[in-house]
Amino acid sequence: MSNLSRIEILQTYAEQEPSNPFNWYALALEYRNVNPEKALDYFNKLLTEHKVYLPTYYHAALLYAEMDHLEQAKNIYENGIALAKELGDQHALSELQNSYQNFLIEYDLI
Repeated sequence: MSNLSRIEILQTYAEQEPSNPFNWYALALEYRNVNPEKALDYFNKLLTEHKVYLPTYYHAALLYAEMDHLEQAKNIYENGIALAKELGDQHALSELQNSYQNFLIEYDLI
């Protein structure tokens, strides 16, 4: 199945079930390599309309960093870390903290 076919299917799911954050998340991930700006739109939708959908933070921060939007990436990492602590999700917390530290080192922000 091509990316376009998956995108079309996921778009249909998102339209049918707009309150399900996974549909928007899956769309963002599909668009990540073919249209990063569109992926950011979906990640931003998640970050504003589905703030407690924790998986968003890791991938959104990575994409922002790759696109040299470092301040936004930093804020997303920090917000994701805070949310993971609040939710008590140790696995997500560990992944976000490790990725954040790597981000800070890679971009000489410490």
